[in-house]
Amino acid sequence: MTKDIAVLVGKNGETTSLYNKGKIVIYRKKQGSWNVLKEKDFALNEDLDMKDLRKKMAEAIEFLNGCKIIVGRSITGIPYFELEKCLFSIWEFQGKPEEILDHVLEKEEEQEADRDKKDIQLSPVEISAGCYRISIKEIQESDTGVTTKQVLLPFLREAVFHSLEVRCNHVPPWLETEFAAGNIFGEIEKISNNEAKIIITRRCCN
Repeated sequence: MTKDIAVLVGKNGETTSLYNKGKIVIYRKKQGSWNVLKEKDFALNEDLDMKDLRKKMAEAIEFLNGCKIIVGRSITGIPYFELEKCLFSIWEFQGKPEEILDHVLEKEEEQEADRDKKDIQLSPVEISAGCYRISIKEIQESDTGVTTKQVLLPFLREAVFHSLEVRCNHVPPWLETEFAAGNIFGEIEKISNNEAKIIITRRCCN
């Protein structure tokens, strides 16, 4: 997915603050290279009152028009608050845009991966005494570096449980191997073309 990154660029070609004379430059990566999408001269006056400061920031946000990543040498105070309120990702780096854009993009992707992992259920939830439930559909549908085996196998090896209900897109091959070994049993119910329910029980339960 294309990501645009806005950089506050000063007269020396390096990142600057919103209060220094410079411009907002929006970059987009295309075919491995960063290109200028658009730019706008912009600077805040230290003497602006809060109302006028917010008005100027509203102009900047309107110019950004969907670009939600901004980089400057320093972004603090009311400007920071106004950007944060509009759900901007704010970064502070010193240097020329061409030196920092790839690094910022890498950091953004790391944060997104972390957020995706937090959205995934990583351990079964007990719904009644000894009975647990988990969905691994999100893991099977996304590329977060977390595997169904990492999530389920420790529970199956170590937990004391009566039954575990697993919602999935398909039965993981490693789980079929576990069933074949006879240490656990699984009843599989196909709910739809892309969803199944597995009820896993132990051979014995202490």
